[in-house]
Amino acid sequence: MGRTKGTHIKRVAEELVSKYREAFSDDFEKNKAKIRSLGLASESKMERNKLAGEITVRICQLKRKEQSEE
Repeated sequence: MGRTKGTHIKRVAEELVSKYREAFSDDFEKNKAKIRSLGLASESKMERNKLAGEITVRICQLKRKEQSEE
């Protein structure tokens, strides 16, 4: 089994996706750069990577959900 992300990361990722849905994509590197540009770079590198990863997962889930509804 893989490691689980903490509730803090999940909560922040959900808030960011709801506010900036169009700004994020399903590309991890682009999401990481966007987090940095939003001013969240004060977080540690590991926190930023976890957050970008969780955002990527959520965006992919939303895209799959939209495709299945069509």
